[in-house]
Amino acid sequence: MRLSRLQIGDVHVVRVQEAKLTYPVLSSFFVQVRQIVEEGARNLVIDLEAVAYIDSASIGCLMDIHRLLRGRDGALKLSGLQPRVETMLSMTGVRRIVDIHRAEGGALAAFGRPPKQNPIASLHLPPDTLTVAGRLARGLGGG
Repeated sequence: MRLSRLQIGDVHVVRVQEAKLTYPVLSSFFVQVRQIVEEGARNLVIDLEAVAYIDSASIGCLMDIHRLLRGRDGALKLSGLQPRVETMLSMTGVRRIVDIHRAEGGALAAFGRPPKQNPIASLHLPPDTLTVAGRLARGLGGG
């Protein structure tokens, strides 16, 4: 399962990089997302832009992630849905339960985050290990 992960403030963005979110990659997807939640993520955007096909098991998995986050006072938002995926989520009623946004930036904005990516936020470094350039980019001063 190919995923990329980015953190912007308290929002975690998971970008699925598979054309099909079905068996056999689906179980790996759920394990990886659950790990992110267990590490403390509460606000999650799953970007499905690369995904052209999902099935009923995929929808069940997305609902499991939604329930997992809700149980921890968090929220799930989906973004970048291709037409076929969006139709599946609409037909099954997921759209009434999970926020869906055309673009990742819209999902981030719904969490109150700017849609622009902050490259420093994706480093996941403790603050005391930031370089001077990184500290300046984050507005922490140069010393």
